[in-house]
Amino acid sequence: MVKVFATFGGVFAMLSVAMGAFGAHALRDRVDERALEVWQTASSYQMSHGLGLIAVAWVLSQTQSTAAVVAGWFMVGGVIVFSGSLYALVLLGIKWLGAITPIGGVALIVGWIALIIAATELSG
Repeated sequence: MVKVFATFGGVFAMLSVAMGAFGAHALRDRVDERALEVWQTASSYQMSHGLGLIAVAWVLSQTQSTAAVVAGWFMVGGVIVFSGSLYALVLLGIKWLGAITPIGGVALIVGWIALIIAATELSG
């Protein structure tokens, strides 16, 4: 699982840079200011949770914590639902996609709670 979550973290972080650049350059003249803010939020959350997944991988390298595995999968799912729904909202203009974004946000919060629990299992 260490490699899985480290890989997801790296891929999410790398893609967040690409998505941020795409938003700043390719979308700037195509969507309104609010849509660019939504895009930036998606990219920012994707980056922070990519780094969170690298933290999950590190915790898992130190202890075989079930809570860390839970944290990792909730962060993966949360990024896909949260950031993915916001990217789709901006690109496709389908307003109801904004209604599923909070589900991704809750998953991200659960992921951090699980990571906190896993951190308490570390020695030292």
